[in-house]
Amino acid sequence: MEGRYDNLTWLEVRDLFRTWRENSERQSRDVVNLWENVLAGKVNQLGNEKYLVLEQVCVAALDCYRLSLADYCIKILMLEFPGSLRVHKYYAMHLEASEMYDEAIEVLDCIIKKDETNAAPRKRRVALLKAKGKISEAIKELTDYLKKFMSDQEAWHELCDLYLQEHEYSKAAFCMEELILHNPHSHLIYQRYAEIKYSQGGFENMELAKAYFCQAAKLNPNNIRALYGLLLATNSIATSPKCPASKKKDAIKLSEWAANQIEKQYSSKVSEEEVKNIEGLLGQLQVEA
Repeated sequence: MEGRYDNLTWLEVRDLFRTWRENSERQSRDVVNLWENVLAGKVNQLGNEKYLVLEQVCVAALDCYRLSLADYCIKILMLEFPGSLRVHKYYAMHLEASEMYDEAIEVLDCIIKKDETNAAPRKRRVALLKAKGKISEAIKELTDYLKKFMSDQEAWHELCDLYLQEHEYSKAAFCMEELILHNPHSHLIYQRYAEIKYSQGGFENMELAKAYFCQAAKLNPNNIRALYGLLLATNSIATSPKCPASKKKDAIKLSEWAANQIEKQYSSKVSEEEVKNIEGLLGQLQVEA
């Protein structure tokens, strides 16, 4: 436990736990240590807040792989709220942490059956299938989930990752297109979409990658990864036999601009010798007109 928490009274610890809950801060290691050293003996003096604290400690214990402590919290919560789907979700998490994946899936299926609008157990089910290496099943589960919860941006990101693991680049690109509609001002989403199109290869995809790397760089001029992507995409376009002469000139100009922007970024952050090395590497990537 960090030194700044050593001399706290149990009332101060209670207030600290409350602040962490309100700010959605996990602070798992500190929660477990403060519980064991200060708050456990005062739990019955917390009133109705006792159950919120037990939930908080349960999640922290699972984060720290303190399964016996998590089990203790779950048992108390189950005695008080025997039919609570929320408590059953913690039980499923405990089974998951114990690597009892099949049993955890059974509990989650029971929760979903009782409440089809409950998103959390559906997402945990996807995580379990992924942990078991059943990527195709996880994809199917997540696509079914997104038919009901289409605005869940985290789920679209996860589905994109799963498709990339299966080398399904066109489907991964579709996920990023959905995210662009949800969040059209995120340079990271444009950058990732461009990277997927670049990975797909082909002249048309390179043209798309160039356009989206440009948009990412426009939204955030300090995005080095987008600038490097733009440099590589324009070089690929310029050297393609399908590229007409007019487009080749534009691609070379854009490639030179991207290289200059990268040099400027590095010159403000690294030593002169490192800048020279970077200039040398960029020179090797340049396409001659």
